[in-house]
Amino acid sequence: MPEHTKLNTTRKLQKTRFFTLSLMAIALTACSVGPDYQKPQTATPGAFNDMSKPKDADGASVALPSEPNPLWWKAFNDPQLDSLVTRAIAGNISLQQAVLRIAGAREQVTQAKGAWLPSVQGNAKVTRQQLGLKGILDSSGASSQLNDLSPEASGAIDTATRPVDLYQGSFDASWELDLFGGTRRQVEAANAQTQSSIEQRNDALVSLEAEVARAYLQLRGAQSITASIQTQIDVAQQTLDLTQNRQQNGLSPQLDVENARAQLGSLRAQLPQYQAQERQAMNGLAVLLGQTPGSLDGELAAPKPMPTLPAAVPVGVPSQLARRRPDVRKAEADLHAATANIGVSVAQLFPSISLTGQFGMRNTDASYLDNWSSHFYSVGPSVTVPVFQGGRLVSSVHLSRAQQANAALNYRQTVLTALQDVDNALVSYRTDQDQVSGLDQTTEALQTAFDLASDSYRQGLSTFINVLDAQRQLAQAHQQSAEAKVKTSTDLVSLYKALGGGWEPYQNVDLPTYTVFGPAATPDVKVKTTSGVTP
Repeated sequence: MPEHTKLNTTRKLQKTRFFTLSLMAIALTACSVGPDYQKPQTATPGAFNDMSKPKDADGASVALPSEPNPLWWKAFNDPQLDSLVTRAIAGNISLQQAVLRIAGAREQVTQAKGAWLPSVQGNAKVTRQQLGLKGILDSSGASSQLNDLSPEASGAIDTATRPVDLYQGSFDASWELDLFGGTRRQVEAANAQTQSSIEQRNDALVSLEAEVARAYLQLRGAQSITASIQTQIDVAQQTLDLTQNRQQNGLSPQLDVENARAQLGSLRAQLPQYQAQERQAMNGLAVLLGQTPGSLDGELAAPKPMPTLPAAVPVGVPSQLARRRPDVRKAEADLHAATANIGVSVAQLFPSISLTGQFGMRNTDASYLDNWSSHFYSVGPSVTVPVFQGGRLVSSVHLSRAQQANAALNYRQTVLTALQDVDNALVSYRTDQDQVSGLDQTTEALQTAFDLASDSYRQGLSTFINVLDAQRQLAQAHQQSAEAKVKTSTDLVSLYKALGGGWEPYQNVDLPTYTVFGPAATPDVKVKTTSGVTP
């Protein structure tokens, strides 16, 4: 290559390098259009409303303003419940779907960050071209003049006018500079959307833990009610036997026998509904654990007593609720994403500057492609200015601002709903304990009344109607008391769920996800579900 050609090429490269570095410096120092996100400030009361109400039941479980235990289900002191929750977290299919959504959101962050870097493509092609040069010469009358040239010149012209095979290989590069922060806002929005997916997964985790605990308590409650009814059936059977003996000895009429038999049949008719609840609860637990219905029957069929309620329930304070509840945290992440999207739409109103370049080798002879003389290149900036878009870009800004305002209102509504959920759950838990206390006193009094009526009947001092009435009321009181205790326990689960705890111990744990492309589900990928998102 001649010296002056090398010198010109060097100067061009230096100018190009200087221009590129200047644009990079501008891009790095450029501001981001659109509003910067600020955490919303929501006024909350100093304490939950129901905590100021008096507790009527003696020995009732009380609510404390201390921070709730993230492993709240351990307050029931039931190892089997602890095991079920742990296995559900590992095997629940809906939870795995939530984890996969996090993986998808993080890939969107990667895609958004890719706009910061240049894109480079390699091309190779072979084309056969006919430039139509002979037609141009004929139309201009130059062909007759060229015929007078030497045979060598005429031969070169004939060669130039014939079709040729063109071989070309090149690299094309483009880089759009983020002068106004549109890409930065896209990455910010993608990070916020990832955080939203994480909080959605946390919400699914809290719901799963609550569903497992609720189904387990309903199972033990159905078994407890079944046992209570069975006890009443045994007492009714004893009463029937006593009445039959008295009838055979001429001390009671046949009417008393039939009334006793009817009372026994009424109690037995109540058993199937609770036996069905027991089976359905076991099937529900199996599905929550990602197993087929019936797979836990051998483990759960043996009756066990209802877990006892904790003496105290830490519920925290309302100001902590917004930082703990996943749905509130998700609403905040959605607000962050909507705020960043305003910047994305505003950036479209400004010019976009791109650097483009191309370098390659081109020749009609493939063997000359490695020859430097066959090279070609082009480099330079391009500017695109939105002059007229029919109002589309301005409308996009208005739309993004409206979406941001809607997300802000949704956040406020979510916080209010969270406060309402906790207060409602506190009301239900407190009043249910009062009901259980009253029903226990009623049951104790009715048991004494039934014993007195039975003794009087045996001694012939009262009629059998008194015994039947006392037995009926006692059976109803036992059943109502058992159902109230089950409801109190499930209301406590609802309170724990309303408090939003239970996801914290698992925020940095890798949970396996599954793919079902084959004949069976197999572990496919692990996703770290940390609550923090690196910007």
